[in-house]
Amino acid sequence: MRNLDFSSWSTVLTTFLSLGLVTLIGVGIRLVLMQTIQQRRERENRQVNERLKILIAAYKTLGGSFTGSLAVDPTHRRDLRQTEENNAFEATGNDRARRIRDAVEGALSDILLLGNEEHVRLATNVANELVAGRRVETAELVHSLRDFIRSVLDLEPVPAAISALKQGPARPGGASAGKGRQGAAMNDARGGSGGAKSGGGMGGGAEAGIHLDNEQASH
Repeated sequence: MRNLDFSSWSTVLTTFLSLGLVTLIGVGIRLVLMQTIQQRRERENRQVNERLKILIAAYKTLGGSFTGSLAVDPTHRRDLRQTEENNAFEATGNDRARRIRDAVEGALSDILLLGNEEHVRLATNVANELVAGRRVETAELVHSLRDFIRSVLDLEPVPAAISALKQGPARPGGASAGKGRQGAAMNDARGGSGGAKSGGGMGGGAEAGIHLDNEQASH
C-alpha cells in the first residue's frame, strides 16, 4: 500500500486498473491450472475405469463357475477332428471345452495388458501351462483379481471362511440358451393367446352373419 499513489484522480484510476489487471491475470492463471488438473484427473479416472471394467470381465470369464470341471482344457481344434469323426457327443463336449479355452486365452491377454505385476506373473504361468498342453486351474489368478478389484472399489476383503472357494472358467452359452428357451416359451404363450383372440373374433363374425341371414329370410 505504500507504493500506491492517491494524489490525483488519474493516479487513483491508474492504480485501480493496474490492480484489476493483476487480479484478472492471477485468476486466469488459476483457472487454467485448475482446468488442467481437472482434465488430468478425469483422464486418470477414465483409464482406471476402463482398466477395472476389463479386469472385471476377465475375472468373470476365469472365475464364473463353481461346479463341474474347473480346469481349462488346452486341446486345439486340430486335435478334435478325429474325435468328431468317431463320436459326435464327445466332439460336442470337446468343442465346448475349446470355446472355454478360447475365452480364457482372451481374458489372459487382457490381464497381461492391464494387470499388475502379480496378475501378469500368474497369467503367464497359466498361459505357459496351456501352451505346454497341460490342463490348468485359474483359481489362484481369480483370487488375486478379486482381491485387487475389491481394493480398488474400497470394499472390505472377502471373509477368510470363503476366500478359498474354488472357481473356474465360465461355461459359454449356458445363460443365453436358458434365455432363448424362456423367450420361446413366452412367444408360444403370446401366440396362443393371439390365436384364441382371433378365433373368438372369427366365431363372433360367423354368428353375426347367420343372424343377418335369418332377418333377411323373415322379411
